[in-house]
Amino acid sequence: MASNMDSGVVYVRERGKLRRVGDIVLAPPKLQASSCRRTNPFVQRKEHFVFTYNAEGSLRYSSKSLFDIVLLFVADNVHHVDSLVGFPEQIGDRLFAAAEENRVFLNPDVSPKALQVFSDAYGGMVLGSLCLRNRFPLLSERMDDIKTFQSLKCLDLFGCRLGDNHEIFQHLTSTSLASCLVQLFIGANGLSDVGLQRLTAPVRMKRKGLDCLQYLDVSHNPISERALRYLTCLPKLEKLDASGTSMKFGAVLKSTIWEMLGLTYSEKPLDAFDHSACKTQGWAEQVVNQWETNAGLMPKQKKLEESRLSALCFFGRQKFVREVLNAASLSREKQATADATSEKEQRLHFYKPPGGSGGPTDNNTSSSSTNDQDRTSKRKCLPKRWGGSKTSPPPNRVSSSVLTAADMDLLDSY
Repeated sequence: MASNMDSGVVYVRERGKLRRVGDIVLAPPKLQASSCRRTNPFVQRKEHFVFTYNAEGSLRYSSKSLFDIVLLFVADNVHHVDSLVGFPEQIGDRLFAAAEENRVFLNPDVSPKALQVFSDAYGGMVLGSLCLRNRFPLLSERMDDIKTFQSLKCLDLFGCRLGDNHEIFQHLTSTSLASCLVQLFIGANGLSDVGLQRLTAPVRMKRKGLDCLQYLDVSHNPISERALRYLTCLPKLEKLDASGTSMKFGAVLKSTIWEMLGLTYSEKPLDAFDHSACKTQGWAEQVVNQWETNAGLMPKQKKLEESRLSALCFFGRQKFVREVLNAASLSREKQATADATSEKEQRLHFYKPPGGSGGPTDNNTSSSSTNDQDRTSKRKCLPKRWGGSKTSPPPNRVSSSVLTAADMDLLDSY
């Protein structure tokens, strides 16, 4: 490959012919603050040398290896690379670190393409787990970059204000995530029955997406028991967190979840929904931190609060301001205590028992009649199509294969 260094145009020789590659303009070399500005590209730059001191304290320098020089050049122009598939993981790791050091991923025009190149080649090594818990500004600002992470096993979107119609839904049910996403946390997002219907629409209608999902957190969302029918399309669902929803805990809810999903109520909290194990892990861990640091959201909010306080004090309302702030602080403490108490009382964790047996049982049942009553209760708890009954299914039992008018509208939207 030959390049015209003056104009930045790239030429490629293929089969004995020299052709121009799509007007690709290479990124200009990043000069250090201490280096002098050079206009002649053939003059050796300082970043191509390593400066050290010898035993006598004299400054000496040695040239960098050709590999290091090429590595920095490719890192600055990684968004022009077609593919890294086939390159060793060690090379990809060093190349990603060089691009991160040069702040390539902070440029919104370049970052999505660069991350896509790495994700296609190295998959989960780039990012296998992503935690955006209560970081909704980061999700909205870096949506294009987040969509490039196509090998996530764990994704925490708790408190990201998704609502019922967010563009991230299509990424969650995409083919790229179908074979890898195992844990999904979408609690506290204002998600209603309609939102859960829209999220699972591609899975129910096109049989694609969320094939390997095992843990699902839909807690603190205004969803009802009717939304459970939309989860019957998840073949490997093993654990469900429905705490703080519109579902009322009782024997009816236990029986419904057992019939539809094959999950039974857990008396103890499940560690899977503790969120302590969900962390951002992979090569791009520091990149996500750079995005949040670069945004500088917290200083802006603090400055906004200080300006509002100054405005109130300007009009001689210091006493009123102090009372409002104290009342707000007390109300927040009371609300936090109430939320913790209600969460403890209304914790709804469900899991799939080993071997697929179990289901809701009556604690008051006498132990003397275990065999006959157990067989009877299991036949009652099993769905009609399992029990072999010729009676019609219950009214609240809706087959996932039946398409309603709302489902047809969703299908047309895709």
